[in-house]
Amino acid sequence: MTSDFDHAAETARQYDRDRYLCALLAPETHRPALMALYAFNAEIARVRDVVSEPLPGEVRLQWWRDLLEGTEHGAAAANPVANALLQTIETYALPRHGLIAMTEARIFDLYDDPMPGLNELEGYAGETVSGVIQLACLILNQGVDPRTSTAAGHAGVAYALTGLMRSLPWHTSRRQMFLPADVCERHGLDPETVFRGETTPQLRAVLAEMRDHVRHHLNRVRGESSNVPESCGNAFLPLVLVEPYLKRLEQETLDPLKQVVELSQLKTQWHLWRGSRRALARI
Repeated sequence: MTSDFDHAAETARQYDRDRYLCALLAPETHRPALMALYAFNAEIARVRDVVSEPLPGEVRLQWWRDLLEGTEHGAAAANPVANALLQTIETYALPRHGLIAMTEARIFDLYDDPMPGLNELEGYAGETVSGVIQLACLILNQGVDPRTSTAAGHAGVAYALTGLMRSLPWHTSRRQMFLPADVCERHGLDPETVFRGETTPQLRAVLAEMRDHVRHHLNRVRGESSNVPESCGNAFLPLVLVEPYLKRLEQETLDPLKQVVELSQLKTQWHLWRGSRRALARI
């Protein structure tokens, strides 16, 4: 790997451990490109964490969009993740519109607007996470369309919703609400109780429905598994962690507003190693 790809791998390792470990289990020839993709995703996903207010965040996201559209200001080579991403796009003929859509969807992260509904949340997950899985499939399939968009769509929603529930303490500490308003209303959940750190029966009911929704999408992925080329299995490998995360999330002793759900490094590696040969069969 060039130093740019080394830097991308380190960025993925630092900010997206699960996908980084999955990429290590991918065929060696495609590993650098996957690291570049995952590093780019990590960079745009953490923009809110590195800015003090939304406008500088929008400027950072606009820089990535300009880069992808070929109108960037300044040399992209000065940013190793950007340079690795551009090389990956060229090598695998990745569609830039999917990457641009990812940057646009991340604008939502910069503000404290509530997620209006489950449909909107699924759309957000589709742009931010399903898109990553589909692009990873393209890389693993040598840049040829593997026709995995349906499977990737459901996989992204399942993985994204699980991640949002795991990160609930972190998001609510900054008054950011990803739990969809229509689901909250259905169970009588007042968002202000969440921001105050009150784990109410209404909140537990909302989270139970969200877990059911995740499992619905996992079942849809399983139903599409026969349509996913074997070469693309690694793109879906993060999904083998979803059920273990869900089981932790539904433990009665867990306070979902105070405990960020994690798996130990050993358990994570074991699940990924076990699923590395037949990822879709292990979901």
